[in-house]
Amino acid sequence: MDIPDTNAPGVLLAAKSINKSFAEKKILDDISLTIEEGQIVTLIGPNGAGKTTLVRIALGLLQPDSGSIYHRPDLRIGYMPQRVHVEPTLPLTVNRFLQLANRHDKALLANTLKDLNIGHLEGQQLTAISGGELQRVLLARALLRKPELLILDEPAQGVDLGGQAELYQLISEISEKHRCGVLMISHDLHLVMSSTDEVICLNHHICCHGKPEHVTNDPAYLTLFGASASGNLAVYTHHHDHDHKIGGSVKEHHHD
Repeated sequence: MDIPDTNAPGVLLAAKSINKSFAEKKILDDISLTIEEGQIVTLIGPNGAGKTTLVRIALGLLQPDSGSIYHRPDLRIGYMPQRVHVEPTLPLTVNRFLQLANRHDKALLANTLKDLNIGHLEGQQLTAISGGELQRVLLARALLRKPELLILDEPAQGVDLGGQAELYQLISEISEKHRCGVLMISHDLHLVMSSTDEVICLNHHICCHGKPEHVTNDPAYLTLFGASASGNLAVYTHHHDHDHKIGGSVKEHHHD
């Protein structure tokens, strides 16, 4: 990829020539990427490709061996981890869990619960809700930081197929509404096709990158995921006769 220009207007985060090794094994090799306001960038790649390591470096939790990470000054980041472990015997309601992220802005909490259609979960124990509900709660927690950049590690983990498509649509609407950038890890490119601006295919180095429809025809993508991967896309990129609104409700289109 081209070396990112950190002086360009709207740049939230830029990685330049990132290298990282563990125990002399190269995990990230010369990685560069840029995320701008309102842009959704999706990282895909096989297990062990370095996706989570790159995210940890982007978050500042891990230092690269060489290269640099630029954050816009005072950048607010909302992070949604792949999973969260809550001790089953610990009494913790959804409301209390979310207040740990932002206890002062009650109006923001109420609006976020409404936007994600999870207000009815407020009083429930965190350990008692479903996988799909938990992912929305984790997304709400990230949004309570009023982020300019959302970093989402497998946000649809543990969610059924229909729920995954709806969640990705929700993320797209949130990005558009708040003009926040999004860096997202996903292993299902066919589900994020319509909800992402740029795809970066990672396997320790950047194999290919660009618009989703470009990446799915790239020989490097087909080598990693198999020729059948591109055939699966047709199932998920057809035109729907309804839209998922931000709260998850459905608005029907009536055709004459």
